[in-house]
This record gives sequence, structure tokens and C-alpha cells, in this order.
Amino acid sequence: MVVGGEIGEAIASLLEPYFRESADRRERVVLGTIEGDIHSIGKNLVKMVLLSTGFDVVDLGVDVKAEMFVKAAVEHSARVVGVSAFLTTTALNIRKVVDALRAAGIRDRVVLMVGGAAVTEEFARSIGADIYAMSAVEAARKLREVLGS
Repeated sequence: MVVGGEIGEAIASLLEPYFRESADRRERVVLGTIEGDIHSIGKNLVKMVLLSTGFDVVDLGVDVKAEMFVKAAVEHSARVVGVSAFLTTTALNIRKVVDALRAAGIRDRVVLMVGGAAVTEEFARSIGADIYAMSAVEAARKLREVLGS
């Protein structure tokens, strides 16, 4: 599985420049896997689908602390923050992102999208996420609906 993930990441990095060239930039998305979690396959799939459907993606990588999501959202004037969690033990850290967005005074200005194997719709609602997506395609579709684009 690890080798498969590395192969997928290598392929994604080869294709990414083509998606960036063809996409017309509408909204910027800050995307990352939550602190304590080093899984990237799902996040990378979401990134590629978002890029290919016209979003600009700032990929923070894996094991991202809540404060880094906020810093990147402010620095890049992102309208969306997307947080992924594969492990149930790390999914709880997504609450820290919500708290950090509120503390920075930007929670009401960004759309919070969550997903990953450890995240459920019920959990997403309980933390006040705006979007819960089970797949990369669903993430792009729901973002378009919420953003009206």
C-alpha cells in the first residue's frame, strides 16, 4: 500500500502542471492532511480533481498543524480550507482547525471542507464543517454548489 501511494504521488506530480495550466482560477483551496496523520492518497486525489475542475490548490502536505491551515488561508487569500484524516485517532485534531480559524477571526470567511476515511458526516456536522465529502469528485461538486460557481 505504501508503494502504491508513492507511485500515485509520483504520477500526480507529473500531471499537476498540466492541470494548473488548463484550469481557470476561480477559488483558492488550502488542502492538507491533519496533524498526526501521514496519509496522502485521498488528499492527493482531491487535489487533482480540484485542479482539473478549475480550483487553485495550495497543498500543505501531511501532518499539518491547525495553525498552518490558518496561516496558509490568510497568506493565500483562500476561500476554502480542506482537511483530510485517514486515522480515527487523528480525525479529532480537525476540531483544532475549527478553533484556530475562529481564534484568527476568519472562520466566517472560509468554507471548511472535511473528508477522509476517518471522517463521517455526523462528525463533520458536530464540529461545524461546511462540507463533508466522501470522494474527490463529491468534494469538487459540493464546493461548486456552496461557492455558486
